[in-house]
Amino acid sequence: MNDKTDQLFALLKESGNVAVAYSGGVDSTFLVAAALKALERGNVFAIIARSPSMPHGEFDEALAVATQLGARCEVVTPGETEDPEYIANPPERCYICKRIIFRTIWQKTVENGFHVLLDGDNADDTHEHRPGKQAARELGVRSPLAECGFTKAEIRAVSGEWGLPTANKPALSCLATRIPHGTRITPEILEMIGRAEADLRVLGFGICRVRHHGDVARIEVQPDEIEKMVKNKGKVAEIIKNAGYKRVAADLEGYIKPV
Repeated sequence: MNDKTDQLFALLKESGNVAVAYSGGVDSTFLVAAALKALERGNVFAIIARSPSMPHGEFDEALAVATQLGARCEVVTPGETEDPEYIANPPERCYICKRIIFRTIWQKTVENGFHVLLDGDNADDTHEHRPGKQAARELGVRSPLAECGFTKAEIRAVSGEWGLPTANKPALSCLATRIPHGTRITPEILEMIGRAEADLRVLGFGICRVRHHGDVARIEVQPDEIEKMVKNKGKVAEIIKNAGYKRVAADLEGYIKPV
């Protein structure tokens, strides 16, 4: 991986100064850390979008990690939950959302004198259906980790070598992905999902998803944790109902990463 790391450093140095669309996840944290190693601290600008669709606790944790890295980090509020197209939740919702978010981040980028905006997409992402990537391409956002061929596993490995706190962080995603297309997205629904998932993680589940189906929550955990969920069904049901759902369902196939 030394060749890829050297290539990444060279790409960043060539850019001179960079803004990073930062979320506090494995990839964007690694990218910010790499930029801080390659460039002067004042030439790195992390921008995080605060959104109701972020999993509970992620925003505060992301800010804490940025502080730990010593990165300058500023917050923008895209307001996607006020956009009629996004609220309607069509199949192209991810594209609409990313378009709104990246436009807001680009505005903050330019206002602060930066002209290169990067995101944390990696080489694995190029093999997946990611409508949001189209919005990033249209707006000129670059993905240096993908360009240098970094896979998620490699990013985790180097993150561990660098002592980054996100090296083994479980995969998380936007809470809006739990809502079926055509069901209107509201801050209230996002809050229900976020609260339920946060409380399930307290029980020790790694990857867990609470899929919204009206007053029914369908829970996905990793296949090797299904038995654990069944054994703790009373606590699980209590968590889901306290979040505002009336009924609880378990997906017996478990969490399967979407492709």
